Amino acid sequence: MQNFVETNRQDLEKTETTQRLRNFDEIYQFFTSRQVRKQGERCVQCGDPFCATIGCPLQNHIPQWLEAVADRDLERAFLLSNESSPFPEILGRVCPQSHLCEGACTLDDGYGAITIGAIEASISDLAFAAGLQLPFPGICHSERVAVVGSGPAGISCAHFLLRAGIGVDMYERADRPGGLLTYGIPGFKLDKKIIEHRFKLLKKAGLQLHLQQDIGKDISLSELVEQNDAVFVGIGATMGRGSNLPGTDLSEVVLAMDYLIAKQRQLFGEAADPQFSMQDKRVVVIGGGDTAMDCLRTAIRDGASQVSCLYRRDEANMPGSHKEFHNAVEEGIEFCFNISPREIRREAEGMLCVEVEKTKLGEKAADGRQQIEIIPDTAHCIPAEVVILALGFDVCPLPELKSNDIEIDHSGQIQIDSATGVTSNPKIYSGGDCYRGADLVVTAAADGRKAALAIMQKLLG
Repeated sequence: MQNFVETNRQDLEKTETTQRLRNFDEIYQFFTSRQVRKQGERCVQCGDPFCATIGCPLQNHIPQWLEAVADRDLERAFLLSNESSPFPEILGRVCPQSHLCEGACTLDDGYGAITIGAIEASISDLAFAAGLQLPFPGICHSERVAVVGSGPAGISCAHFLLRAGIGVDMYERADRPGGLLTYGIPGFKLDKKIIEHRFKLLKKAGLQLHLQQDIGKDISLSELVEQNDAVFVGIGATMGRGSNLPGTDLSEVVLAMDYLIAKQRQLFGEAADPQFSMQDKRVVVIGGGDTAMDCLRTAIRDGASQVSCLYRRDEANMPGSHKEFHNAVEEGIEFCFNISPREIRREAEGMLCVEVEKTKLGEKAADGRQQIEIIPDTAHCIPAEVVILALGFDVCPLPELKSNDIEIDHSGQIQIDSATGVTSNPKIYSGGDCYRGADLVVTAAADGRKAALAIMQKLLG
């Protein structure tokens, strides 16, 4: 261990840009056994490991599995990484590590942080390839829990309940499980076979998965409460926010999640919706978060002739991942910073005009961010054939929340006890984006685990 002086940080290699634009395959080549060992050996084994205690919402056993993989003990590293995390092979791919574990790494200032995310994903990839198995005990208790939603929070809750031998019935309205992981995160960031494999593990452990079950239509929440010992609601926040901009009702203006879902369905073999075809079109994406990056990088793979991003602040203030921003730049995306749209309209020749004004950053507001100021007399038109709105997400309304005594706030977000995940109905728990608003996959996973532990304590003592 502590070979950080002799061994430099090694980032994952990426597929060459022109090649990766031809498909939706993952762009990163994850570590071999030798590479993962060499990178793991760089860890200094801090007495107070900030990577885990401060940087990781799951407080994963990061130094321990780094030590194990450095000692060539893949099985121990695999079991340790799966002990606190419900899907390390996924989180190692989609977490913004530079803001979390790697950003808290002692070596980040001077030597280069440990490549924690890449190692995390590689450990499980290598372990599964070697035939290693997770130790689920099988269903050994009479108690049963219903999980509503098969996204990150729901998977996490189900994983830890199954680890305790508690039976789980999971209800998902789509025809494939995974929620945001399946339909909201493009394949070039997360191969869908990885999600399918995780669900195979859960079903082998005893998960009963019910697809195309829309709560409130196909089965009521009240029925689930009556039929189970506890219910976990993890419905996420995937309802795209519109805008009060004039012109957003035009047919060529689409919401980000609608586009990403439609494209993923097409990649699954379903008929393509012409409204979401980007072939040979000039595409403008409004927004600066990770979903905007996903739309930009999807549209360029979808055959768009030109793809531009409009963001009202500067590059330093973009909320999206720096890694994803740089990937988008490599792939030919044009970024227009300090631009604020004020209208979308159709011109005489059929082309859309996104009328914008230039902005500058002024004094800091109460939240600490600089306020946006419009620069007078800077209005101009950016031409487009399709406009994608990536302006954030709200919680999808779920029928029967109020009739089941579940408190929600003014935004429709479910209110829970922060320590246990229990709602105002003592039999119903919740977590993830339907509680936090649109947030990270790892925080949803942490919420699901927290609720599962509370449910275990209540049902099993």
